[in-house]
Amino acid sequence: MDPHTMHMFAAMMAIFPIFILVFVVVMLLPFWMIWKKAGFSPWLSLLMVVPLVGFIMLYVLAFIDWKVVPVNRTTYIPPQV
Repeated sequence: MDPHTMHMFAAMMAIFPIFILVFVVVMLLPFWMIWKKAGFSPWLSLLMVVPLVGFIMLYVLAFIDWKVVPVNRTTYIPPQV
């Protein structure tokens, strides 16, 4: 391996963990908010990082009864101008 290729590989290995960290944050933030709005612990979003568990958790999230109380839209009175 020539020195130029080794330097490129070393630079890539230094930057790659930063890309992984940014990707994980970008992926976890929406799931954190979804679990929170569903009425569950937002820490469940950390399970989305595990490949098969994350896929199963999407199905769990889609088909469970959410613990939130729906808003009664008939009692809303718009502000008078």
